[in-house]
Amino acid sequence: MLNKTKILVVDDDKHISEVVKLYLEKEGYEVYVAQDGLEGVNMFKAVQPKLVVLDIMLPGIDGMQVCNEIRRIDNTPIIMLSAKGEAFDKVLLLELGADDYVVKPFEPKELIARIKAVLRRSVQREEVGQIVEYKDLIINITDYTVTYKGNKIEMPPKEIELIYYLASHPQKVFTRQQLLEHVWGFEYYGDSRTVDVHIKRIREKIGKSDFWNIKTVWSIGYKFEVTEE
Repeated sequence: MLNKTKILVVDDDKHISEVVKLYLEKEGYEVYVAQDGLEGVNMFKAVQPKLVVLDIMLPGIDGMQVCNEIRRIDNTPIIMLSAKGEAFDKVLLLELGADDYVVKPFEPKELIARIKAVLRRSVQREEVGQIVEYKDLIINITDYTVTYKGNKIEMPPKEIELIYYLASHPQKVFTRQQLLEHVWGFEYYGDSRTVDVHIKRIREKIGKSDFWNIKTVWSIGYKFEVTEE
């Protein structure tokens, strides 16, 4: 018997949880449901799912706190849910490491499509298993590590994925929108400052080298510039 892909749904709305669970099980997934934030974190640790569907507004600790806690443990994909008209910061969700978000009310089929897309990207990243290496810099996307001048640098998953993507395409200029689409995996319209924030944090951690640099291309975006040794 093949092992089913495990998905954790964290939502205090029992109706939504039951509907999502029903649709996911029809698609062949093994589904676990938690009704509050603390239960969600504990269940995540116990179950070790391949993806988490996470509501923002939860009793106890909210979804953003749960997302942050999961990111401390693992880079498991997370899709956030929010009620229509609910005040939340999409940029903050991306900075915390959410892979996508869906606004309630939603069609279950839409959520299933998003889940499949995020899981597909996650599998592709695992299968690539590549290491990008330059003098003073090694980025290993298999185990999500960055080594700068011989030292392992602590970075959250999205920062690693962003620097990996740029370094995998040296000298190529990307707009902020292109980086959001490639690294976060979906079109994100509106304030793209999350890319600037991530670049700033990456620069603070690995600076630059005489051999390469994360260069700002004014009015366009960024590129990983490599100089000849």
